[in-house]
Amino acid sequence: MFENKTLHRLEEMLDAATEGTFKESDYDETRLSRLESRWKEFLETSVLSNKNLEAERHRLEQFISDISHQTKTPMTVIKMYTELLIEEASRGQDSSLEKIKNYSIEIKKQNERLEFLIDSLTKLSRLESGTLELSAKQSSASELIKAAVSAILPKAEKKNIKINVPAENPENSANFDLKWTCEALVNILDNAVKYSPENSEIKIEVDAYEIYLAMHIIDQGQGISEEDMTRIFGRFYRGEAVQQEEGVGIGLYLAREILAKEDGYIKAVPNNVRVGGEFIVYLHR
Repeated sequence: MFENKTLHRLEEMLDAATEGTFKESDYDETRLSRLESRWKEFLETSVLSNKNLEAERHRLEQFISDISHQTKTPMTVIKMYTELLIEEASRGQDSSLEKIKNYSIEIKKQNERLEFLIDSLTKLSRLESGTLELSAKQSSASELIKAAVSAILPKAEKKNIKINVPAENPENSANFDLKWTCEALVNILDNAVKYSPENSEIKIEVDAYEIYLAMHIIDQGQGISEEDMTRIFGRFYRGEAVQQEEGVGIGLYLAREILAKEDGYIKAVPNNVRVGGEFIVYLHR
């Protein structure tokens, strides 16, 4: 009698787990035998594992969908301009030379966009899968800023944008991975340069607090609206106001993910608080 009752309860628990309705609270451990208790622990682990597997499958499906969507446009444009290039070249006329030049420039531009996208997606995949290891250690904020500004300066100079950096301060240090945090900062600066008007200015300011070192990246662009505040760091998200600008909407997401892996974070200041755009990077000290 006791054996049948126990087997019946174990069967009930297994059925609930199979249907995804198993709850620990439904089974009072004081009423369970040792075998039932162990069976309950196994099912709890199994249900959690299935939920994690389902979440991972959904994430992978979304990631593949994002790759397909984001690579389709540049590949289509490259194909179109390549066909036009072949057509103009086959004519062999002097009037075709200018068109061939323009088509070649567009192909080069789209190819660079595709290379950037693939490189970003590779980094994103490594970050999200946990295969990218960051090695955070006490490092100089001045060195970080210098490296990031040096990388973005050619783009800034094309728009005659001046980047003002703070004076070096040996006390301004934090715990971060120099290489990958530089990558994050470059993405933020690239965003500032991209959406700033020509002949403007970008300022970098540093504030040292007890727990965090804050770096402010301030530009003279149109800034971020309140409507975009909750979505600006989403993967491939681009605000309505900047749809016409070049970009794929992955830089800020990458920056956020990199900073999160070293106990830092990033926030944006809406344009109803200040004129222009401002991002604040917090590095754990």
